[in-house]
Amino acid sequence: MLSSTRHDTVPSPSLSAVGRALPPHYASQEQLIAALRDLWATKHFNLERLEDLHRNVQVGGRHLALPLAEYPALATFQQRNDAWIRVATELSENVARQALERAGLTPKDVDHVFFVTVTGIATPSVDARLVNRMGFREDVKRTPIFGLGCVAGAAGLARASDYLRAFPKQTALLIAAELCSLTLQREDLSIPNIIASGLFGDGAACVVLRGAEAPGATGPRVVGSRSVFYPDTERVMGWDVVDTGFKVVLSAKVPQLVKDHIRGNVDGFLAEHGLTRKDVRHWVAHTGGPKVLEGFESALELEAGALERSWKSLRQVGNLSSASVLFVLGETLEEAGAKPGEWGVVMAMGPGFCAEMVLVRW
Repeated sequence: MLSSTRHDTVPSPSLSAVGRALPPHYASQEQLIAALRDLWATKHFNLERLEDLHRNVQVGGRHLALPLAEYPALATFQQRNDAWIRVATELSENVARQALERAGLTPKDVDHVFFVTVTGIATPSVDARLVNRMGFREDVKRTPIFGLGCVAGAAGLARASDYLRAFPKQTALLIAAELCSLTLQREDLSIPNIIASGLFGDGAACVVLRGAEAPGATGPRVVGSRSVFYPDTERVMGWDVVDTGFKVVLSAKVPQLVKDHIRGNVDGFLAEHGLTRKDVRHWVAHTGGPKVLEGFESALELEAGALERSWKSLRQVGNLSSASVLFVLGETLEEAGAKPGEWGVVMAMGPGFCAEMVLVRW
């Protein structure tokens, strides 16, 4: 099941700036292992297995929404979600202000805010809570998107770009805020929950996108996008919503799905634009975990170091769900030294199970 868009004759929106922020509370992987060891030792869990699983994800440490000592007191879903609303709103404001400043814009210049998350719920949504805090115009449009998970960073870029093709004089923000640490199920001793407790971290990112006719728009252009849905894969990744909150669904099939599908998906997408993988200079991949990144590398036959920014992000801060690919995008814009005319592909996979690819050109 494929959907794609070609915009060869349609002016393309630009990616003007990216803001990124991590909560100030940092814990090394060894500190987190020790805390979980203390928690799960009373459950007669195989503690050696816990340590092996945590070290295998190759994450050195993670930033947390709250100080580590405050997590045991979060006994209910409401307590965790209240913390999520507070911290997600603070981080979202931080990254939005940062990105707008880098783009030389103010909140009054923003016409549409897209907000993505999968780690908490709020009504009014976080984007609404930012209107007064940041001073957005009263006619600002808002599109909160829940449930896309890890794929939402790339999907959000695509949806915001689609909007700006219809309104080429406007400016949009894409904000991703994920606080994965607040979803941990302490009573769940399943392998997926143990892996999630070692892999996922907290953070937020914001991208400023500008329509092709917006004055002073700069940055690489979003030329096109493609969505791919893999039939009958709904139980590969996601949440079971239980009395205590979000219980992770995470299948061992994910790396194999990457290896089986991503090459054909990317090749087909690029072919629509008259390109091949050899034409792509910059690969911006979601940090799904070591096996996912290895799957990308082998299936796409990438050169050594092509995903180094993704590997670095995984090691330093873990998988930030939807925000991860935007962290890597920000680093690419700032550090890659891209030249005019070079091509890049932003790609992520997530619950559905699905993939999203975005083609950009400097």
